[in-house]
Formats: sequence, C-alpha cells, structure tokens
Amino acid sequence: MKNSTKNPFGRATRLVAWAAFLFIFISCGEEDNPVSPTPSLNITTLASGFHGLMGIESDDQGNIWVSEAGTDTADANGDTHNNTGKILLITPDGEKHDAIINLASYANINSGELQGAVHILLDDETLYILSGDYLYLADVSNFNPGDAPIDANTLPKEDIFSVISQIPSENNPDQDSHPYNLTLGPDGDLYITDAGANAIIRREGVNDYSVLAEIPPIPNPAFPDLGGPTVQSVPTSISYDGNNFLVTSLTGFPFPQEQAAIYSVSMSGDVSVYQTGFTMLVDQETGSRTKHIVVKHAASFNPASGFEPNSGSLIWVDGTTPDTLADGLNLPVGIEQVNDHTWYVTSLGDGAVLKVTYE
Repeated sequence: MKNSTKNPFGRATRLVAWAAFLFIFISCGEEDNPVSPTPSLNITTLASGFHGLMGIESDDQGNIWVSEAGTDTADANGDTHNNTGKILLITPDGEKHDAIINLASYANINSGELQGAVHILLDDETLYILSGDYLYLADVSNFNPGDAPIDANTLPKEDIFSVISQIPSENNPDQDSHPYNLTLGPDGDLYITDAGANAIIRREGVNDYSVLAEIPPIPNPAFPDLGGPTVQSVPTSISYDGNNFLVTSLTGFPFPQEQAAIYSVSMSGDVSVYQTGFTMLVDQETGSRTKHIVVKHAASFNPASGFEPNSGSLIWVDGTTPDTLADGLNLPVGIEQVNDHTWYVTSLGDGAVLKVTYE
C-alpha cells in the first residue's frame, strides 16, 4: 500500500533540520555583521578666552582660523576705539595666536549693534574676511603661528556697504548693509549674504558687486502686540549644494520661534523655501551625503535680557524633517566641518571654540 512506506518521522526530521539551518545561518550572520553600536556625541573645548567670537575656518595643517568682532565700547577716558576686529590662528593643541589685527568695527547706525569681523572664507592661500563695511583679502600663505600679526590697514579691501546700500530695494528701505557670510560659487565668484539688505550679493571681480536675489520678509505672528506686521528675513549663511545655494535665516525682531527658513536660491536668483520651522539659524555645513547641518543660535529672545543662553543647537536637515545632533550650546555662531563626524563650533556665549564629534 502506498501510505504504508511513508516515514512517519520524515516531516519532523525535516523541521529539525530546517531549524538547525536557520540557527546556523542567523548565528553566522550575527558574527559577520555585528550590530553597530549607538553613535556617541562628544563635545570638548579646543580653546577659550575669546571676545566676540564669530567665524571659523580650518587649513590643511590642522590649524583653526577664527574671527573676533571687536568692540566699540568706550574706555576709561570715554573714548571709543573702533577697528578692533581681529583674526586669530589656533594650533591643533589649542594655542592662540593673533594673525590679523585692526579690522574694521563700529556701531551700525540702523541697528545700533556692533558691526565688526564676522565670517571668513579660506580658499587656498587667500583668507576672505568680512568686517564692518568691507571685504578684506589676506594672503596668509607665509603666516606661521607666532609670527607678528598682519595689520589690516596693509591689506587690500573693498567697500561693500557703499555699493549695496545705494541699490534701491523694497526689502531695504533704510539702505542698510551688513555683509555677514560668504561662499564661492561654482563659477568662481563670491556670494555674500547681506543681513542688512536682506539679499544675496554676487562679487564677480574687484569692486564688482550686484544683487543676485532678495530674501523677502515674513509675517510677524506677534503683531500687533510686538513689532510690525512683517519681520525681516535676515539671511545668514550660504553654501552651494551642487544645484542651488542654500541660505539660512535668523529673522529680525522679535525673532519669532519656528518661523525661520532655509531658502534655496538658484544661480539665476530665483528664491524658494527649502525647509522651514526653525528658530534663529546662523550658519551651516555640508554635514553628510544626505543631510546638511545648521546652527541654531538660541531658542528665544527677551527684549530685557537678550538671547536665551545655553539653548543653541546643531541640527540635521534634509528638506523634510529636522533632527537635533547637539543641544544646550551657549549662543553658537559659526561651524567648520573637518570630516563627516567632526566639527568645530564657535560659542559666542562661552567665548570658546568647541570640538564636536559624533561617531
């Protein structure tokens, strides 16, 4: 009979064999592909004791270059000393050296705020410096730690303010100009965010400036209780992502929470929103292959006490959902990426350069 020859243990034997195979397969897989450990965040201080710490760059020797805005405060005699911005070089072991001194700094007549050395850009042997009304160009190829600092009065400079403030604009009725940050475009031209004119400025050559795009104001959710019906966009950082420029924004007073945007600006000057819902963004870096990283200066602003300390962040962005990398930073301003898991950050609140690693 056909059924009399069937092994009643065959199915059970096959199940046992199959289970053994799965166990071996899974065990081998776990050994060959161990579960990755949870990435850890580590924040340390590279150097401290800075005053008005702003921009930051790095060179291929591992040195860090930073800018100090300077001061326009009066001394004991009541005299105001302008032109006190500077550039410092920090060696990999944290030693500080003055590199460039006497950069332009003064009190902006429109905002009343100090307008001194802000962001910098190191391109090969040239350090581009935005300070006061000017763009300085410094050849730093022969500067070494411990050398006598370069006097900014000996450097070539261009008066951006005198050009941009004279261009009629509905978004800049006060004819203000505050060159704040800069990047090189794919065409080799410099592109500058002007936080006073609320515009992206293109520099095609020596003293050859034009407005690429204007960043429009946004509605003020606090109106009419606080401020006017609109808030200035205040563009801060700019980078080229391979297709368009990405521009972060701070927004103006009263610095409404979650109203700042990252804008996409085409090479022809078309402006669109890349991602919104942020608060007081001031700088950005490449990040990783799929995400950029932006710097949040603070979580809120109080007219009586100023920006909320220890509320700054580093945030991953990709055009959709933000993800916080680091929180609790004390008024961060600038960021420099060394590799896809290491950044240096300038902390205005702490007067320190921080090293942030995520691995």
